Amino acid sequence: MTETQPRPDVGPPGNDSGEKSTLLAFLNYLRDSVAAKAQGLRDEQGRASGVPSGTSVFGLVKHLTAAEHYWFVWAFEGADVAHPDSSMELAEEDSAESLLAAYRGAVERSNEIIEGCDDLNGPCARAAGKAEAVRSMRWVLVHMIEETARHAGHADILREQADGSVGR
Repeated sequence: MTETQPRPDVGPPGNDSGEKSTLLAFLNYLRDSVAAKAQGLRDEQGRASGVPSGTSVFGLVKHLTAAEHYWFVWAFEGADVAHPDSSMELAEEDSAESLLAAYRGAVERSNEIIEGCDDLNGPCARAAGKAEAVRSMRWVLVHMIEETARHAGHADILREQADGSVGR
């Protein structure tokens, strides 16, 4: 049995961190966990679904890329960009390399927006989500921690089914 290896420089925050740095550290920790689950998979493994819903490791990465874009760029920042497709449906040209590059790019952009936010109570530029409510940056960060953690757990199981790899 092998173990997936996240980056050693990403981990949970210390006890002396402020609120924003704590939330961001946990989110980055989870993001890195998801990326680690997709790394090293052959295309057919990453696309394979081990569950009736059709969920795959690569589909989870694609979905989380869209969620990053939706909540931080489209909703919070209010950028005049297309509303992202959050499905897990993969295109023929999607590969581990392209999906992970897109995810890392989305995370980088999201982190720039988070770092630029001086007030976690600051509202999103757009109403978003199922309730179509205006959320705060704090709400968006907590939601993305929840969303990413849930899908990291899915990725754990799918990766173990794909090749037996375990670990964060």
